[in-house]
Amino acid sequence: MSVTRDDLIDFVYDEARMLDEGRWDEWLDLWLPDGHYWMPLDWKQEDPVHVTSLMYEDIFMLKLRVQRLTGARTFSQKPKSRCHHVLSRPYIDRMDGEAGEYVVTTPMHYVETRLDEQQLLALTARHELRQVEGRLRIANKRVDLLNCDAAFGNIQLLP
Repeated sequence: MSVTRDDLIDFVYDEARMLDEGRWDEWLDLWLPDGHYWMPLDWKQEDPVHVTSLMYEDIFMLKLRVQRLTGARTFSQKPKSRCHHVLSRPYIDRMDGEAGEYVVTTPMHYVETRLDEQQLLALTARHELRQVEGRLRIANKRVDLLNCDAAFGNIQLLP
């Protein structure tokens, strides 16, 4: 399968929709087993391992997060948090069909709400995608918050 620009853009929009609709199993299936979800703490941070991050989660931690969000005994999620992604048109930064590697950067606004609390975050998401067995999969996702150095409450879901 030859990956087009539209395929990459559709992938990013489809992923955001899965998150908005709470389709967690489908979303987890997008990830490669060695993938990481990274939300740096500092502006233009380069190192997720030796420098503190807001989030740096492998697939085990992402699955654990989903279990916590969907669990019947998760009383802090009654009622459940909800989110909404508003995406700008993604930029295609890299298309290497021979290697099956792609990079897509998307500016967006993210809203998360629960009860009478609402957070609005401006951010840029950078997806490193790989084509594996004819499917696009997330190798890594980096989410840079515009105000990453601000004090935050709990970010329950995933921008």
